[in-house]
Amino acid sequence: MSDAAIVPFRIRIPTDDLDDLRRRLRTTRWPDRETVDDWSQGIPLAYVKEVCAYWADGYDWRAREARINAFPQFRTAVEGLGIHFLHVRSPHPDALPLVVTHGWPGSIVEFLEVIGPLANPTAHGGDARDAFHVVCPAIPGYGFSDKPRESGWDVRRIAAAWSVLMARLGYARYVAQGGDWGALITTCIGIQDPEHCAGIHLNMPIVPPDPATLANLTAEEQSALAAMKHYQDWDSGYSKQQSTRPQTIGYGLVDSPAAQAAWILEKFWSWTDCDGHPENVLSRDALLDNVMFYWLPAAGASSARLYWESFTKPPMDPVRVPVSCSIFPKEIFRSSRRWAEKRFEKLVYWNELAKGGHFAAFERPADFVAEVRAAFRHARLA
Repeated sequence: MSDAAIVPFRIRIPTDDLDDLRRRLRTTRWPDRETVDDWSQGIPLAYVKEVCAYWADGYDWRAREARINAFPQFRTAVEGLGIHFLHVRSPHPDALPLVVTHGWPGSIVEFLEVIGPLANPTAHGGDARDAFHVVCPAIPGYGFSDKPRESGWDVRRIAAAWSVLMARLGYARYVAQGGDWGALITTCIGIQDPEHCAGIHLNMPIVPPDPATLANLTAEEQSALAAMKHYQDWDSGYSKQQSTRPQTIGYGLVDSPAAQAAWILEKFWSWTDCDGHPENVLSRDALLDNVMFYWLPAAGASSARLYWESFTKPPMDPVRVPVSCSIFPKEIFRSSRRWAEKRFEKLVYWNELAKGGHFAAFERPADFVAEVRAAFRHARLA
């Protein structure tokens, strides 16, 4: 495949791979039970066993595969690296091109419920003036995109690849959205491609607290700093491992589906607005769909390497394109508006929501769609 080619793609997992998954699940060597009655030592043994038993004997990948394959999918190469992406063109001629980017431990699965309303709002009770052409790529090393074979694929390089992708699709003017790593990639697009990017929307803006505010913090800012300290003290071990020794953790994640599921599902407990259990906001099938995008392509190490590439050097250059932010209450890092105004020169939209967490599109699809529509109305007037 030449770099310029765009090739239709469908996910077709060999039956032998599914049989191997079930065999591994059924022969898992389990650790002993935690010595507490909560999640404070990590994801509980009983829940992981329950999920893995369902994964082996109840979960229907073929049905889930067909659902994902109902979306138009493609692959193209940028700098020799194959990129898998969904591309749903709107039936509305004035639709605004939009590239949406996931993070870790997410995938394009996060966006399956929002693509339809974004691309065809009139079929979902919306207005044609809010239509988007939706492009949803998988980050290199994640899902069915290729795994980099050399170092250097950090958030800046991925952002540049997304700009190439949007140009290749014929979109001379577009907007970008992201959370988690997707927020950093999206921010880099705004920094690097202001000629073509008409604005960005972030549901986890990476914004440092403004030192000038520390003597008179609002209640919300105090809560945000407390949440950040909790993350650093109790919730960030995964990031230290992945940003320093991603290869080491990869052996277990790629060999054991139970390990891969536990590594990911713990974060859905911790980072969703779930009242103590991830299945309060997401179905078990949906959670496993996302895990499969790590297990099937053996992406445990390759996905972790993005931390090694980018974790210690977030892009803090000036962002001069219009920026919109949606702040969900259970997000890991929550900025305040006045902190964000110090970071972004053109903060054109700001909203703090009542419910939701880190995986906004996955957890609260209707709210996410409403936020994206509101965030980019400015771009339709330019």
